[in-house]
Amino acid sequence: MSTATTPSAPLIEKHTIGYVPPEDRHGKVRDLFTLWFGGNIAPLPIVTGALGVQLFQLNLVWGIVAILVGHLVGGVLMALHSAQGPQMGIPQMIQSRAQFGSLGALLVVLIAGIMYIGFFASNIVLAGKSLHGVVDSVPVPVGIVIGALGSGIIGIIGYRFIHVLNRIGTWVLGIGIVLGFGYILTHIQTADFLTRGNFNISGWLATVSLAALWQIAFAPYVSDYSRYLPEDVPVAATFWTTYLGSALGSSLSFIFGAVAVLATPVGMDTMDAVKLATGSIGPLMLVLFLLSVISHNALNLYGAVLSLITLVQTFAYRWIPTAKSRAVLSVIVLAACCFAAVGASADFIGHFVDMVLVLLVVLVPWTAINLIDFYAIHKGQYDIDSIFQVDGGIYGRYNPQALLAYAIGIAVQIPFMNTPLYVGPISAHINGADLSWVVGLLVTSPLYWWLANRDTAYRRRLSTGKLASSL
Repeated sequence: MSTATTPSAPLIEKHTIGYVPPEDRHGKVRDLFTLWFGGNIAPLPIVTGALGVQLFQLNLVWGIVAILVGHLVGGVLMALHSAQGPQMGIPQMIQSRAQFGSLGALLVVLIAGIMYIGFFASNIVLAGKSLHGVVDSVPVPVGIVIGALGSGIIGIIGYRFIHVLNRIGTWVLGIGIVLGFGYILTHIQTADFLTRGNFNISGWLATVSLAALWQIAFAPYVSDYSRYLPEDVPVAATFWTTYLGSALGSSLSFIFGAVAVLATPVGMDTMDAVKLATGSIGPLMLVLFLLSVISHNALNLYGAVLSLITLVQTFAYRWIPTAKSRAVLSVIVLAACCFAAVGASADFIGHFVDMVLVLLVVLVPWTAINLIDFYAIHKGQYDIDSIFQVDGGIYGRYNPQALLAYAIGIAVQIPFMNTPLYVGPISAHINGADLSWVVGLLVTSPLYWWLANRDTAYRRRLSTGKLASSL
């Protein structure tokens, strides 16, 4: 198996959404561990993890159990998507054309792009506030622009640089969060650290769902960061390195948020609690988290731009996007997000998080369809040429079976939803627990498999061997 880094691999990425040929493949499978471990040691998962004890009133033990269950379950789906990258050699979203058709995939690509932009905008606000907290003389709007420019440079340079930074970040942030845990646990400032909160089934399920959805949110772009690996990298190796890195890094951050909140007086903002709980090393922790936000946010910008290129290329199919195209679109997205973030209200992040929670409802059935199609139906064999044809080639413009399963997968989740914008009747009946993602997966997966196998024309294409990769 050849996984050594190619000496000639350029630092500035030249590919965009096109197929990565064997001669341009590079990297080592272990890079996936450092990418997803280092990328998840950050303020946003820390704030999210604290909700288990802050909002859902769990105690420390049951909060940790819920966090681990959610990440271990959700991480399976996320890592299965990652394992597609070396086999396909193309970004995750454009691969969706093989399931939904060239035009049928547009809705999913658009939703994913909006989600990336929402995460990017939210994180530059968080970076601006963090920088202001570290250096009082830097106003929040200036901090927002600085954070966005830092992420923009990383995103424009691209794939290899993102991996390099996260290899460094894994060691720096990993050591930092271990030191943070050590300081907090030896300087607990509350008498009810172990007794605050209790077990309640709705809060436990809600915390499990938060953790699982955190992992599922990566699904639309996780294989973007494995697609340059040599195609002979075993699926199992790609899966396990991604799974362990993401589940471990996310769990540590979620638990860190819960521990920091319980170690400080009730009612404190999570990041203020982190600063107080970490005492003399608090400023160092904030600097590390600031650098993490800037580095990890590059992934959101990178994913947003690849989604935009996919949308445009669907109609301008003769267009061959280059590194310059990616850079120009990155600057446009960055400038628009800065403009929106600087002039936004104080609850800007809250609004975007609300939107992302709703978008996840429509991404869960996509996850089910994509995984069933890749692993159970096509078994990793696709006609790459057809994916880039304007008429979808053998996949067509629309795949009625996928679109029907997708629509039903969304509809069945509605009664089980619990988002700030809508609470379903079943969720309200079980004290607000959001089980929509579980229902969406359990219904969509077998439904799509059944519909796809009933389609006789589709089965004929399979039997003629036309679905084998042409590259």
